Amino acid sequence: MAIEFERVGLGSKFVPYMEAWDYQIQLHEAVLEDIESPRVLFLEHEAVYTAGKRTEPEDLPLDGTPVVDVDRGGKLTWHGPGQLVGYPIVKLRKKSAIRLYVETIEEALINVVSELGIPTAQIKGRSGVWVPGKDGEQDRKIAAIGLRISQGVTMHGFALNCSNELTSYDQIIPCGITDAGVTTISAELGRTVTPEDIVDRVQIELERLLTPQVV
Repeated sequence: MAIEFERVGLGSKFVPYMEAWDYQIQLHEAVLEDIESPRVLFLEHEAVYTAGKRTEPEDLPLDGTPVVDVDRGGKLTWHGPGQLVGYPIVKLRKKSAIRLYVETIEEALINVVSELGIPTAQIKGRSGVWVPGKDGEQDRKIAAIGLRISQGVTMHGFALNCSNELTSYDQIIPCGITDAGVTTISAELGRTVTPEDIVDRVQIELERLLTPQVV
């Protein structure tokens, strides 16, 4: 089935996290019941920390900033302006093919970021997309993935760091990983690349790679 793409808020409109979460829940039910076609939401969030199911007390922000507990996998992360967030709400052909689904999201983002001239990779045992460190440098995460799959229908998704500031990560241990860093497309290239600049390419890659997996 063809996947629809909806741009909920990009550029000058930043979407509150709970507003987007409520919308995901509505779409999840509609896709599950075949009332709606599979859909991918693109947006930028208002600044927020979210904690997945594996978050530990020591992962929480050092300055006491409030955190939203969510029902996705993974640990603590940050969302905010300058970060392209994608929420695929799709029914998988094979409910058990979770690893394949994650790898597909990673592949789509790797293709887009690599086209910009940034060497990226998947790292065994760690989800997301990474810029490998050279000459003893730490690997740097450029895209995070956190998912929930209920009755074969996906929720939550990915966050690709485009032009967002990185100081918010100083207050946390992103995704619970202590031996790696965080980066953005803009930081790696030395020029500003916004979510609006790359959303078209991300959509093309997701449509091409995800469609065969979707009912």
